[in-house]
Amino acid sequence: MKGVLLAGGTGSRLHPLTRITNKHLLPVYDRPMIHWAIEALVKAGIRDLLLVSGGDHMGDFMRLLGDGHEFGLRYLSYAVQEQAGGVAQALGLAESFADGQPVVVMLADNIFERSIRPTVQAFAEAPHGARVLLCEVGEPDHLRHLGVAELDDAGRIARIIEKPSDPPTNLAVTGLYCFDGTVFSVIAGLSPSDRGELEIADVNNHYAATGSLAHELVAGFWADAGESIDAYQAASDFVRDHGANLD
Repeated sequence: MKGVLLAGGTGSRLHPLTRITNKHLLPVYDRPMIHWAIEALVKAGIRDLLLVSGGDHMGDFMRLLGDGHEFGLRYLSYAVQEQAGGVAQALGLAESFADGQPVVVMLADNIFERSIRPTVQAFAEAPHGARVLLCEVGEPDHLRHLGVAELDDAGRIARIIEKPSDPPTNLAVTGLYCFDGTVFSVIAGLSPSDRGELEIADVNNHYAATGSLAHELVAGFWADAGESIDAYQAASDFVRDHGANLD
């Protein structure tokens, strides 16, 4: 499988820290945030990786990461998302890179305590449809700011609801997704949301509607370090005290 690392966005929720830099270049404990995401993918077996970000800071990423060899990558490629068009639009830029192969997609501000290898390997063994990683979140107020999975009677994901006022479960969708090669056709058929973007939830809901969206639960700690200043600080504190991407 190939990997796609999405590191775009304006980082508005981390202002003023992001006024002069991309949020994924901010430190999480003793490394830039994006280092943790690359390490997670490499430990999961990814050797070919495409990094997608906006043009303003692409040179910073290239200076920091180079050709990716020091991280254990065979190839590290870069793609520029010219304007904020949503996560699904950013993923669509990876079509030629994927070349029909399944991909594991990660939002670069996600921090996982435990290795994501089991999820990636499970999909690699049967790369059909899609697979997402869910996390149990205990605070309803927090769930109202996330994508939340609604399950059917068989325990499969029936749909994903973005920022629900009344969360149907406590299962939040993390920023790790595995897709088969049809994902780019799915993206091509999407319509922009009310905010004018192509939403990754719509991609996942396409697979859910066909009964081909599998899921697993996060083992250990998970944080979206770009969600807020508090979440960013909590992620850094956790990594300092406990580590990340542990086997």
